[in-house]
Amino acid sequence: MEVRNYETVFILTPVLNESQVQETVEKFTQVLKENSADIINTEAWGLKKLAYPIQKKSTGYYFLVEFTGSGNIVDTLELAFRRDERVIRFLTTVLDKHAVAYGERRRKGEMNQQKAKQSEAVAQ
Repeated sequence: MEVRNYETVFILTPVLNESQVQETVEKFTQVLKENSADIINTEAWGLKKLAYPIQKKSTGYYFLVEFTGSGNIVDTLELAFRRDERVIRFLTTVLDKHAVAYGERRRKGEMNQQKAKQSEAVAQ
């Protein structure tokens, strides 16, 4: 099977404490590793307000995981998301070459540097 780049964002219920949140994230990264996926990046976006209530909750812990793997890895990961009641929403997308390049630049911090240079040029 062809190896592709994926990005998944999932939202955890806000009633968890920090150790439970970390344990849950470790569980899903372990699912990926067990199925021979390479985890490129993991970001914790923190507790954020939801656009609309989900399961009578208005906030949630957001997490982003970027990884590479074969096509069946997504089915396995999403099955684990569905079975875990701590996950209130998730979305997995396939990244094309432009999205991969954008992700690399974002991780290196080049996006903010370009904005800073543009604002300095305007200020002068």
